[in-house]
Amino acid sequence: MNKSGILKNKWFLYATEFFAGMSVMAVELGASRLLSPYFSSSQIVWTIIIGTIMIAMALGNIIGGRLADKNPNPDRLYIRILIAALWTALIPLVGKYIIVGITLLLASFVNANFLVWASFASCMILFVFPLLLLGTVTPSLAKFTVDSLDDSGKTVGTLGALNTVGSIIGTFLPTFVTIPAVGTAMTFLIFAGILLLLALLYFLSLRKKLAVCAVSAAVFAVCCIFGRGGSLAFWESNIIYEDESIYNYLQVKEDERSLALSTNVMFGVQSIMMKDGGLTGMYYDYALGAPLLAGITEEDACDMLILGMGTGTYAKMCRGYFPKAVIEGVEIDRKITDLAYDVFELPESVKITTFDGRAYLDLTEKKYDVIMVDAYKDITFPFQMSTVEFFTKVRECLKENGVMVVNMNMYSESGGAINDYLADTIASVFPYVYTAPVGTTGNMELFACLDASAREKLSAAQPALANGDLRTAVGWLDRDLSVYEDGGLRFTDDKAPVEMLGMRVIDEMITEELDYYRNLFKEQGLAAFFS
Repeated sequence: MNKSGILKNKWFLYATEFFAGMSVMAVELGASRLLSPYFSSSQIVWTIIIGTIMIAMALGNIIGGRLADKNPNPDRLYIRILIAALWTALIPLVGKYIIVGITLLLASFVNANFLVWASFASCMILFVFPLLLLGTVTPSLAKFTVDSLDDSGKTVGTLGALNTVGSIIGTFLPTFVTIPAVGTAMTFLIFAGILLLLALLYFLSLRKKLAVCAVSAAVFAVCCIFGRGGSLAFWESNIIYEDESIYNYLQVKEDERSLALSTNVMFGVQSIMMKDGGLTGMYYDYALGAPLLAGITEEDACDMLILGMGTGTYAKMCRGYFPKAVIEGVEIDRKITDLAYDVFELPESVKITTFDGRAYLDLTEKKYDVIMVDAYKDITFPFQMSTVEFFTKVRECLKENGVMVVNMNMYSESGGAINDYLADTIASVFPYVYTAPVGTTGNMELFACLDASAREKLSAAQPALANGDLRTAVGWLDRDLSVYEDGGLRFTDDKAPVEMLGMRVIDEMITEELDYYRNLFKEQGLAAFFS
């Protein structure tokens, strides 16, 4: 093949390979962050993302090799790169609408494995096509860069190495630099811009397709202007804060009564602050009974540890009702910790350590009266904090009459669900375990005690409590608390299929919601949804 213009410089071809590999990984990581607020960041969603992208790349390699043999025209390769760049740039502009549209469409007829189908369909529509185009780069460049059979191995090896190095940088750069600094939307735009620049340099150097270059630049400019703004939960009107961290999508909503933090655009509240300082109506109220189960009164000093601090809802409540308590928290996400102090008014005297909860227990030598485990959200269970080995470590960090309280937010009536596994696992470690369903919230509060008289301590303390709100909350708990019987199910470090069990509960929730809306549609027709 005769090379002309910029292709005479082999380094440009090498740069194309390097940045194509980088962009593939950046798009893959961006995909996980775009889908996470809607479908969670569980291993299930990651498996779907990786699987669909690998399919796209494999097809791209096959197609790229055939196209390179059939018509080795570099114009075609750089047109494909240009299209991939523009498609990627459009994702921040239209991606959230496509995801929500797919979700609503599938919700009308899919009951089982909803998360799998919804995330798979979103990946197929949003990411497979541009990555398939980028998959054609390596075989096409191999055709253009190999001058003779004498150096073909060296050239192909160099291309492979550059693609790998680019992929490595494309893995670390979004996670640790671009997404935390400028967000997922800008990350897509940055790497789309790199691909677009490669294509424009090629065509402008040859003075070809200038009109196409101008239109492409204009489309990219529109995506940069309009694709950076707007909320992922675009249907909400009361969002006062929206950001991304290394670990989470963060959203703070405000209404007349409260501020609430959520890491999912569809459902769930991770932390809440009541403006009147009263009870939340959520599981935090029930958890206030944990110190009383440990024999702690309102006037006693005690040591408390919260794993999964969030913005400090439980810590702030305990500080109000048990003023002599020394409260520490562990939260892996620094941005959530900043929100705790800056937005949710957590007192500076409550210390938060930015660390993994289990790793913190491995390092601390302190013993606590109460340890709260509140690290579970939707189906994004940190499996390492749900096993026999983890709860054994929690028990070792409790004082003689200590209590562990665990918020379980995947309540299900069916046997063998995730809460059954979690509760049974805890019951294998602690001698006395009690549970209480939290109203109609779908949460289950579990109390694991080391003292046989813990239940009697709670009942005896409740009537004498001075604070009316605390007395009310403990009364609810005393009424609903029941002894838990171990069913023999276990999570271990070796085997803890939390995502699959969690997805089963999600499917049950979706089925219940769909049944309601289907019946509503049968009775009232479309008018029911617009009234």
